[in-house]
Amino acid sequence: MDRYQPIDYYDLDELLTDEERLIRDSVRQFVADRFLPGVEGYFDEGRFPEGLIPELANLGLLGSNLPEEYECAGISNVAYGLVMQELERGDSGLRSFVSVHGALAMFGIYRFGSEEQKKKWLPPMARGEKIGCFGLTEPDFGSDPGGMRTKAEKTDAGYVLSGAKMWITNGSIADIAIVWAKLDGRIRGFLVEKGTPGFSSIEQKGKYSLRASDTSELIMQDCEIPGENLLPESGGLSSPLACLSSARYGIAWGVLGAAADCLDRSIRYAQQREQFGKPIAGFQLVQDKLVYMATEITKGQLLAWRLGKLKDDGKLKFTQVSMAKRNNVSIALECARRARDIHGANGIMAEYHVMRHMLNLETVKTYEGTHDIHTLIIGHDLTGESAYR
Repeated sequence: MDRYQPIDYYDLDELLTDEERLIRDSVRQFVADRFLPGVEGYFDEGRFPEGLIPELANLGLLGSNLPEEYECAGISNVAYGLVMQELERGDSGLRSFVSVHGALAMFGIYRFGSEEQKKKWLPPMARGEKIGCFGLTEPDFGSDPGGMRTKAEKTDAGYVLSGAKMWITNGSIADIAIVWAKLDGRIRGFLVEKGTPGFSSIEQKGKYSLRASDTSELIMQDCEIPGENLLPESGGLSSPLACLSSARYGIAWGVLGAAADCLDRSIRYAQQREQFGKPIAGFQLVQDKLVYMATEITKGQLLAWRLGKLKDDGKLKFTQVSMAKRNNVSIALECARRARDIHGANGIMAEYHVMRHMLNLETVKTYEGTHDIHTLIIGHDLTGESAYR
């Protein structure tokens, strides 16, 4: 049985509804019972546990904050954030799977697709019968997605796509990819189904981070798709960026789960580990590290909760998401580093988990907008001056 004792120093539970607490606790138990017992193996083998997808679907976690009319759970955005938090307590790879599938692929179809596309894809995706991925980043264009080279050309039969996408979560296991390409110089979204001639994926090996996650390159070589696979409401760079904002929201919550897990393990370790005749929890330098972690996690929790309320009220700004993603990922990574330090040599061992969190969070700090890019987004908002060009 998992011994996890989450930190709630400011009684955040009192701000949650009964339903939100129930959802969080259900996911917490799933992570403890079904995911954590195998996580060391998943990470060591470099694979995502696809066998858990039906269970994630049965819990209603796939596209969970999308409308019920598409067989989604329709939960609040605060509840969705709590889901992300508990999943990432298990591993950033687990949260990434659910986040990319729901907040990028399913949300992209929901926001920019036709009603026919929504009805065709969202219900089976919510049931976990069809898996989605999101193709925006390219080998030469990460922080500057507007420079993409992937092209789409109109034909009598539909469209032909040519190009490549890099660092695509779920890329090798996906049944449907949301691929962004330039059509007559304008960025549009396209649905590319697995098995389409000219479309292939290559799993990216050699990762030291997010090893319990499927990461792939997508390749389109004269890949012809039917005309109805264009996302009709997409247009311009703002379309994929809206999807990214949806996913970044979940990240801002998710990383707090990894940080809280590091803190919980560090407190228990410090209480049990003895040096110089007493538990190291009694030394000032160790307490300083624990207090830093507890304080920053608490601040991050309040930031995420307020962000969720703004999103539920329809008042959310993408710059606010940038601030939360930037802050919470940064403090989570620092918490993992301090946890590794508290654990000493044991901190690098798989059974103590903190090194795995630290390695994963190095990636989370980079993807879906680096720390520096989010700094510039907020700086632009504050000053009115763009530092990008």
